[in-house]
Amino acid sequence: MMILMKYFSKACWLPIFFSLPLHAELADFDDYGPLKVYAQSPLQSSSLTPMLRSGFSMAEGQKEWYLTGNMASVWAETEDYLADYYHNSLTGGLKWQIDDRWMLDANYTWRFSGNNHLDSLTMWFHDAFGFDQNGRDHQPRNQNQIYSKQHNVNISDFGGETLNNAFNIYLGYQLLQNEHHGLSVGGSLYYNYVGAGPFANENFEQALQLNYSYRNGRHNFHSTLGLSFREDEEVLSDMPYKSNALMLGLGYEYRVGRHGWMLEYHRYEGMTEADDDFSEASNEAVLGYRYYLDRSAIEFTVIENFLNMDNSTDIAFTLGYRHML
Repeated sequence: MMILMKYFSKACWLPIFFSLPLHAELADFDDYGPLKVYAQSPLQSSSLTPMLRSGFSMAEGQKEWYLTGNMASVWAETEDYLADYYHNSLTGGLKWQIDDRWMLDANYTWRFSGNNHLDSLTMWFHDAFGFDQNGRDHQPRNQNQIYSKQHNVNISDFGGETLNNAFNIYLGYQLLQNEHHGLSVGGSLYYNYVGAGPFANENFEQALQLNYSYRNGRHNFHSTLGLSFREDEEVLSDMPYKSNALMLGLGYEYRVGRHGWMLEYHRYEGMTEADDDFSEASNEAVLGYRYYLDRSAIEFTVIENFLNMDNSTDIAFTLGYRHML
């Protein structure tokens, strides 16, 4: 975890220290909604993928700024391709409930490859929970390589390279809200530009999504159905991409006092037209813990792929800080 803590501490803890009020009032814990985590599958994390969001609005005029750091290990091996690399990301953003109907969420993500030494931890985790290693234990550790015979791709030793410089703006509109039910709709605009290196790219994408949430005391349920749109931009390699892809997200939180325990399921439709595992859906199980402070919250998340083992990230960890203004 050292690389995540190194970058996260510099970007996060100093502004947190100076922003904490001396006599903070208690924020509404319901306003935080689902975990602040992005897709981790290789293709979905490299482009616009809708996030699981709350169907409820925040209080009118409420603002939230957030910082998250993420570290992930990718392992995917078939007869046609091999993906064995690390990716890490830093995200900073601001969310603003403009009025009782409209909400704006804008953020920037820098995603890069760097040796986060997760191979040993990943294999231990798989052994501990009875998951198959899927061939990872037969490869040298701490590599960064993407290889595909079918698509003539051979990228290696790309540690330190930028994968994404992405700006994402989400505008939401509240359709319905009462004590227990919230329904909202929203759209995203996404721009990514990497000027040089093996992942040089420029792409502009859009997405629409519908969010429904239910809350009752300690129990909070969230769901999102989203659809992203693109125009055949290359994301990771010279592959034929679908012009749109569906996303389904489900989340549950059980909260006791200042402790929130979360379980989420994210399903992402396959993004390529090719006859391989990347054309099939990826599935991510998300287990999270959130500790609520008076006007802020700290989140820790573990993400594990399942069902299809050759088109998603093996394991990922996210640490986040969210502060209500």
